[in-house]
Amino acid sequence: MFENFRVFETEIAGRPFKLETGKMAGLANAAFMACYGDTRVLCTVTASSKPREGVDFFPLSVDFEEKMYSVGRIPGSFQRREGKASEKAILSSRCIDRPIRPLFPKDMRNDCSVVATVMSVDPDCSPEITAAIGVSAAIAVSDIPWDGPIASTSVGLVDGQIVINPTLEERAKTELTLTVSSTADLVAMIEAGGNEIPDDLMFDCIMAGHEVNKEVVKFIQGIVAEIGKEKFTFESSNPDPEIMAEIEAFCIEDVKKALDTDDKTVRDAALLPIYDAVHEKFDERFEGCEAKLDEIMYLVQKHVVRAWLKDEGKRVDGRGIDDIRPLDAQVDLLPRVHGSGMFTRGQTQVLSVATLAPVSEAQKLDGLDEEVSKRYIHHYNFPSYSVGETKPSRGPGRREIGHGALAERALLPVIPSVEEFPYAIRVVSEVLSSNGSTSQGSICGSTLALMAAGVPIKAPVAGISCGLITGDDGVYGDFMTMVDIQGLEDFYGDMDFKVAGTHKGITAIQMDLKVHGLTPEIIKEAFAKTKKARLHILDDVMLKCIPEYRSELSPYAPKMLTTVISPDKIGDVIGKQGKVIQSIQDQCECTINIEEDGHVYVSGIDKSKAQSAIEIINLIANDPEIGAIYNGKVTRLMTFGAFVEIAPGKEGLVHISKLDFKRVEKVEDVVSVGDHVLVKVTEIDDQGRINLSRKDALADIQAKQAANGEN
Repeated sequence: MFENFRVFETEIAGRPFKLETGKMAGLANAAFMACYGDTRVLCTVTASSKPREGVDFFPLSVDFEEKMYSVGRIPGSFQRREGKASEKAILSSRCIDRPIRPLFPKDMRNDCSVVATVMSVDPDCSPEITAAIGVSAAIAVSDIPWDGPIASTSVGLVDGQIVINPTLEERAKTELTLTVSSTADLVAMIEAGGNEIPDDLMFDCIMAGHEVNKEVVKFIQGIVAEIGKEKFTFESSNPDPEIMAEIEAFCIEDVKKALDTDDKTVRDAALLPIYDAVHEKFDERFEGCEAKLDEIMYLVQKHVVRAWLKDEGKRVDGRGIDDIRPLDAQVDLLPRVHGSGMFTRGQTQVLSVATLAPVSEAQKLDGLDEEVSKRYIHHYNFPSYSVGETKPSRGPGRREIGHGALAERALLPVIPSVEEFPYAIRVVSEVLSSNGSTSQGSICGSTLALMAAGVPIKAPVAGISCGLITGDDGVYGDFMTMVDIQGLEDFYGDMDFKVAGTHKGITAIQMDLKVHGLTPEIIKEAFAKTKKARLHILDDVMLKCIPEYRSELSPYAPKMLTTVISPDKIGDVIGKQGKVIQSIQDQCECTINIEEDGHVYVSGIDKSKAQSAIEIINLIANDPEIGAIYNGKVTRLMTFGAFVEIAPGKEGLVHISKLDFKRVEKVEDVVSVGDHVLVKVTEIDDQGRINLSRKDALADIQAKQAANGEN
């Protein structure tokens, strides 16, 4: 039945890798079941036969679909079925999308859909890497025009050693999480998060991944040689060269004058009458090509910006090639939040706000990997007003999720452990104005906000981007890089190489390309420029604004205290139907969270009340200390004394002779049920019965006051 079924096998990082085709998804342009260990990802690619009307871009969609059955779980949603893509799935889609997109013809407008469906997960064999290779193979053997194949590899750093496609155990110990995508010759995509990795070591790790990718690309090329289809022809969207030349001659000088400013608003306003003049002159002459005129105007602006940079070393705003725009850093802009910081670079401005909460408010995750929660959360918002537009807010898109994840990855290595700082932490970056590299601005602003909030980060983090202009012959010819690219240079340039890090090393990288890839020389130059720039931002701007993290938290932030009790005593602290823990929370105006291992987290605005809760919990979980004084509550009166509860479930007897210094005839003469009294533990007998003394407690307090000279 499956006469076209084929299996192609190789080995990657010592584990078997297979690509199967001809059995499933036969109506797609091409499909492979990618198999790595026990991981299975169905990778399909389809394309429309005709171009989509009215678009000036290549309409490519890439979806990484997580199926919970792949890890033997039922989705946690109310409907018990997969809903919208998780953030992890969106980030995986982006990692597949970024390296494959530049390899499609820029003038093709046929819809193309790539879907990677995760059907089985082996924890030691990454479904993301499996999907990336499977997608590359599917596009390569299909009839869709493409300049691949590419390959992707995950690189770790365990005990100082570079590890390829680390296993689950190795991922738990790695200092680096790096994904490298490459063609046979060029590095096409880098996505990294690291624990302050030195630039030279990061470069070596990238090259190690590239070497593995070369072998995988050869493997896919062999498959293409056997079963590859002839690529279909498509209707090019490129404008007619004669029309292009005439319009360029008409408007290029005006375009140069309009672009020659450092103010995005002024530039946009100056371009509007040029667009109007072009349409007025050419709409009738080139009837039917009106929609192409705006695309031609885009190409004219692109030509001007690139020629200035490449041929004259001139930037649109007049800066030198390695100059950074004017910088500013501020903290404490919002009085009631736990921490706030604003970072401005030219016309890019980001306000970040930090919020501290009990550890129980960590985000719960429902995905395919072993991570079930995260206590540091970073969100990034990009409202339309930040670029002078009027679109209504519709929630975060893939770009916002990707940029938030990049900032989260950059800052995570410096976030203190839960033992050092027992809080869940959320940072929200609000982009107030955007003219390039807002993701790196959010990293700088968020560092300021965390320091202002009193989070004891291990080191401040700054981020900066590097751009690229290549010659007409691509990356193999002359190239130039420039630091701190603004929006126009990102839009018309070939690269946005974003690097974040501390004084010590790199914590995150994200690279977006419009060309096929980078040579090692370009990567080295980008590292050198971004390192110099980030150290300048840290030392000359951010640390001058706030030299170190605050020693005290905001008065509006919860104060968090911790203790550890025996797991056997958790039930005693919680009490029947939760009555004991609820009583402590009400009495001390705090929130209590207890982990299964006995770690107890108490949060409250009033630190002294939170400390009282800790003392009560410790008293419940441990025997009271002989000689210690407690503030107890009278629960029962007897003729021979009063019973006093010093903690829920911990009750002792104050004998009538221990109620006061003078002789007491009746217990009722001194205390009543419900009274709070200070008592001292004088004895705990063999049966665990507690004897208390009010008289001794008062005597100790009076002696202490006398020693301190108090009345």
